[in-house]
Amino acid sequence: MQLFSCSSLPQPNFLPMSRQEMDLLGWDELDILLVSGDAYVDHPSFAMAILGRVLVAHGFRTGIITQPRWTTTEDVLRMGRPRLFAGVSAGAMDSMLAHYTAFRKKRSDDAYTPGGRAGTRPNRACIVYTNILRQAFPGLTIVLGGIEASLRRISHYDFWSDSLRKPLLLDAKADILVYGMGERALINIATRLQQGQSLKGIAGTVMENNDLVAESTLPSHEEILAHRSLLMQATLQLEAQVHQGKNRLIQKIGQRTIVIEPPARILSSTEMDRVYALPYTRQSHPHYKLSIPAQVMIQDSVTSHRGCGGGCSFCTLALHQGRHISSRSKASIIQEVQDMAGASQFKGFISDVGGPSANMWNATCTGPQESCSRSSCMTPSLCPHFQMNHKDHLDLLRGVRQVSKVRGVRVASGVRFDLALKDKKTLSSYLEEFVGGQLKIAPEHICDHILRLMRKPGHALFENFLHLFSQVSAQAGKKQFVVPYLMSAFPGTKDEDMQHLAQWLQNRGWSPKQVQCFIPIPGAVATAMYYARITPKGHPIYVAQSDRERLKQHKILIPGPNKDHIKMKKARPQLPVKKQKNTSQSVSKKPRSSSP
Repeated sequence: MQLFSCSSLPQPNFLPMSRQEMDLLGWDELDILLVSGDAYVDHPSFAMAILGRVLVAHGFRTGIITQPRWTTTEDVLRMGRPRLFAGVSAGAMDSMLAHYTAFRKKRSDDAYTPGGRAGTRPNRACIVYTNILRQAFPGLTIVLGGIEASLRRISHYDFWSDSLRKPLLLDAKADILVYGMGERALINIATRLQQGQSLKGIAGTVMENNDLVAESTLPSHEEILAHRSLLMQATLQLEAQVHQGKNRLIQKIGQRTIVIEPPARILSSTEMDRVYALPYTRQSHPHYKLSIPAQVMIQDSVTSHRGCGGGCSFCTLALHQGRHISSRSKASIIQEVQDMAGASQFKGFISDVGGPSANMWNATCTGPQESCSRSSCMTPSLCPHFQMNHKDHLDLLRGVRQVSKVRGVRVASGVRFDLALKDKKTLSSYLEEFVGGQLKIAPEHICDHILRLMRKPGHALFENFLHLFSQVSAQAGKKQFVVPYLMSAFPGTKDEDMQHLAQWLQNRGWSPKQVQCFIPIPGAVATAMYYARITPKGHPIYVAQSDRERLKQHKILIPGPNKDHIKMKKARPQLPVKKQKNTSQSVSKKPRSSSP
């Protein structure tokens, strides 16, 4: 399915959220209703804004209902029954992850809600919203999507109930589930429904098909319940499907069968440019009276690409966005910055130009993808088929900085340091020109046996990077600091491994103030490690599973009262430093690995 057919339907200033807005547009009914657990921000960092505008660009009248009450159908009935289907998303995060900390305590805020107020979406939002829509619109096609649906598309371990749960499509009783970045699949679904065609066989979707006479290619739900190690097999098969992009997977759940179609093709550079050239206002819907924290943080950021070749075992980005990079052109990015700079509220600074890892922009795979058996393009060493022009990335950032009214450019999404070290000259220029005092780096740990399980580069590479960072900063006469992300209680980690990390930090004069305790996110390889207590190769490992064991490891780095998330004080690499005032910010107290 090609994106962007010719359509005479004009793009509204905002996608409608009420009947009155529909009337002003001259729409007597909606073709598609999108329901989300997040507030509506018309910014190209928010999935509902992108998907809604892409659907309108194809001629489908699309409206949005956000954070509906789950005790009544009144909110979802506001704009009437949609002609084709209703799409459901829990929002930018799994709703359970949005509500609970690593120690299963209720969070006190929600960055995707006006005023940052917690409690505006239900637990297991996809299931709840689907039930509401079923009550409001009997017989309507319901499409699941977003990160919650994407990562729960097969049998999965649920940390919050400590149980193996069935595929979300069956639990929610929806008609079809879209996984990954959903533009192609949604357009295909809308087009087929309009033409009265079957939805079977659409790339990037999951459907129930009990008429299919075939053996499971994945272990069945009951087999995984009986043998925990089979969750690892299923997870690795799902990961390979996303990377190789060719095979259909089948899973049995009792007498029922689901079919996971191969992933949709990633968007071409031209298609990416067209998606991001749509007329986003970059503002929250005027319906809201309070500011939305997530919008404030990403207001002046630019998405340069999607996808991540890292394949970290605890991260679900590659499972959702894919390992292959889909990049925008330099001209498209410059045009967006020019448009931003022309707005009255622009303050002169671009807070981020990046994606999952900023320095993977325009990276390509030159190898035979369909037969590739690597779990990561980066580890145990950088794949020779993973091609990245570091100078082009530097030229992109310099081009953004040269736009009129732009006074500064930063890369808040961080860089993959092992990739950056492949071109030290360009890296030196990057560190001199585009680090705004702090550079986010994710070493996660220092013990090589733990790093191998994480699919992270060895500790020696991190030390090399810190040495170069210190040299370049000193030569430039700049006070710059590394902000390292660290993780406790990762599967395979013992108390002595955390003590080793604590001693290393002490030797450097670093005082950790933000450390993420590992959370088993549905779909991640590390979650299968946690559930089955084995490595991907099937070797048994120690896992801190009880809250007491996990908290013990966490407090080795963070003594005193428990804080699920603590920030790293700014520290000069390789030298003990005086305490600095912490000025770093984060969108919310949410785990990094959940971002789509």
